[in-house]
Amino acid sequence: MNKRTFLKNTAVLGAGGLILPHVHLFANENSFSNADDSVFKQNELGYAFNALEPNIDATTMEIHYTKHHSAYTKNLNTMVKENNVAEKDIIKIFKGISKLPVGIRNNGGGFYNHNLFWEIMAPNAGGEPSGELAKAIDRDLGSFSKFKEDFSKAASTRFGSGWAWLIVNNKKLAISSTPNQDNPWMDVAEVKGTPIFAIDVWEHAYYLKYQNRRADYIGAFWNVVNWKRVGENYQKALV
Repeated sequence: MNKRTFLKNTAVLGAGGLILPHVHLFANENSFSNADDSVFKQNELGYAFNALEPNIDATTMEIHYTKHHSAYTKNLNTMVKENNVAEKDIIKIFKGISKLPVGIRNNGGGFYNHNLFWEIMAPNAGGEPSGELAKAIDRDLGSFSKFKEDFSKAASTRFGSGWAWLIVNNKKLAISSTPNQDNPWMDVAEVKGTPIFAIDVWEHAYYLKYQNRRADYIGAFWNVVNWKRVGENYQKALV
């Protein structure tokens, strides 16, 4: 059975979901109240699974959220208990991640990275940033069009699975990419900083609709970027 068939067969097809409250990553992201007593909580989506159509299809969104992200979150909670990790701040965990088992690195990254990814996308979004974020992009990255070009290149040239990032480092914007589920908070990252914007370039993020056409997925992604949220993330990162 190939990957595409497997993903289709494991999809939970449905009508999406209710509009649910947003939990911001720069607040206490672990304060979201779920039914269980897990330390780390998977943020709820603020939109239905089909809300990003036609750019990101509903089946991919549903599998990505309910299977992949849910598994990272569950595995992270299991592994921190099994390894007696008392720290409840995921960012503090990342800053010493090289000293912890690789399973905490992989699942912790998968947990956090996806929480950020969901919040920087929205239906009826796209366009260009405004305000202080737009000024910072022009100042630090040349222009919005240059930023899009360079960010898309970072995403398209990331070998294998990984992420591309827009980060704040010393109050300036920078573009980077990481392998697997690593992120710029981690002490193992080549380029460190506060992530405010990201794209997931694992195949599970796009393969059902785009197959091996990662560039087409990246191009469509710009149509769903929630620049208002990215701008808020930028302001928080400056504090």
